[in-house]
Amino acid sequence: MQKTILITGATDGIGLATAKKLATEGHHLLLHGRSTDKLDKVLMALSTLPGAGQIEGYVADLSDLQQVEALATAIAGQHKQLDVLINNAGVFKLPEPITAAGFDSRFVVNTLAPYLLTQRLKQLLGTTGRIVNLSSAAQAPVDSEALRGNTHLSDDFTAYAQSKLAITMWSRHLAAQFADTGPAIIAVNPGSLLASKMVKEGFGVAGNDLSIGADILIRAALSEEFASASGQYFDNDAGCFADPHTDALNADKCAQVVETIESLLPQ
Repeated sequence: MQKTILITGATDGIGLATAKKLATEGHHLLLHGRSTDKLDKVLMALSTLPGAGQIEGYVADLSDLQQVEALATAIAGQHKQLDVLINNAGVFKLPEPITAAGFDSRFVVNTLAPYLLTQRLKQLLGTTGRIVNLSSAAQAPVDSEALRGNTHLSDDFTAYAQSKLAITMWSRHLAAQFADTGPAIIAVNPGSLLASKMVKEGFGVAGNDLSIGADILIRAALSEEFASASGQYFDNDAGCFADPHTDALNADKCAQVVETIESLLPQ
């Protein structure tokens, strides 16, 4: 059955690998990218694949929350229903990690932008949709002052790991909040050190086959196995559902992270 699926960060890495596989299955794809040129090339390449269904492109810089708002508005203006949102876009090592607004881009792109997009599009997803959030094996306790932009983290890995625990925490919080009234939300570690541009630039290694990550994202998005997994964390390194960092198991800490996130969003 054809689904309407939005994938952020779909112009390279795991996002592109996932989009290619879903395109050949005939799904209606909404692909996000930061670069118009790269996105146009991806749209052209995927539209010629055997079995490809309808494919649309949306451009936005997710480090700018106003552009995230505009992205959500554009999608809602074109679609009355969305079956799956895959919050895949992520950043790790950047030449200038602090945004013009003074926030760490790792937190904005990896944590705040997907939260904002989820909240703005949840009505389109209804009670039967799914949200797949890209987590990571790298998870570290969230410094609320760093999340707010009041403290700048000098270490790339620390900032990345905190941002990935933060998205895992809000995934669990919103899943409990939505319960039977909203879409399912699943946090997924797609696999460590996969062959993405982010891994190559951040760690200097070639990485493992991207299809490892793409396959688990597609399973999480479409398979019956994940139908009742809202609020859970899937660790693809272990190949099973598992407990995330202990902070994500603490409802009070999760609520505090969400409260901080909400205070930072455009009003």
